[in-house]
Amino acid sequence: MKIVETIAEVREQVKQWKKEGLTVALVPTMGYLHEGHRSLMERARKENDRVVVSVFVNPTQFGPNEDLASYPRDLEHDAALCDSVGVDLIFHPAPEEMYPKGFCSFVDMDVLTKELCGLSRPVHFRGVCTVVSKLFHIVTPDRAYFGEKDAQQLAVIKRMVLDLNLDIEIVGCPIVREADGLAKSSRNTYLSPEERKAALVLSRSIFAGKKLAESGETDAHKLVQAMTDIISAEPLARIDYVKVVDLLTMQQIDKLDRPFLAAIAVYIGKTRLIDNFMVQAGGAGA
Repeated sequence: MKIVETIAEVREQVKQWKKEGLTVALVPTMGYLHEGHRSLMERARKENDRVVVSVFVNPTQFGPNEDLASYPRDLEHDAALCDSVGVDLIFHPAPEEMYPKGFCSFVDMDVLTKELCGLSRPVHFRGVCTVVSKLFHIVTPDRAYFGEKDAQQLAVIKRMVLDLNLDIEIVGCPIVREADGLAKSSRNTYLSPEERKAALVLSRSIFAGKKLAESGETDAHKLVQAMTDIISAEPLARIDYVKVVDLLTMQQIDKLDRPFLAAIAVYIGKTRLIDNFMVQAGGAGA
């Protein structure tokens, strides 16, 4: 496994692989890798000849009062995890490599980015679309792998690829959870022991909402209310949003009569965590 820091090195290596007729996968990450990332890399390893993992804390997707400076970083740990899975190349650029002096071109999106995390983090998806499109052009992968925990991000990337005619298959991989149900996240490390216990309210809310949908409930507002009631009972929790949206457009819906996403964002203390569940076909009660 190689670790490279420049775009030129990535392009040279991928060019050689493609000359040999090999398929290339990309797993974009911000590092501080955990079991959720491992599941993406293992899937990529299984389905492709070569695997590239980008480790880059992307400054353009953080707002002015967000956790860019404190976001956890540990390249040694990340490299060991990547190596254990059989990753071929880690791309670990400096911010100046990705955004040289004078950089002023961005990839933006309407509609899908105006809901959920896009409301409370207005610059977030412009930064995500920009860095992911840059990585796609640098690595030119056949497939790219993203976690379903960031369901809105996954929908946004799929739409961007469709709209911009990018010849890349986007693969979504299921949420990986701790034994007690909490969705794996690099930001879980911010939680104190008391906050870590309180954070279980997210998965309890998600599991309850999913059970209600599976029982045949078709009223999206009742689903939202049931999930909201569970979270509101936890003193350390502060709700950013609890919403049910169309899985393709990310717009709020009233009836569970189509593929949908039930998504939540909740502050536990100062740490913002997200979780969700999806119903892919037909909708509840269909």
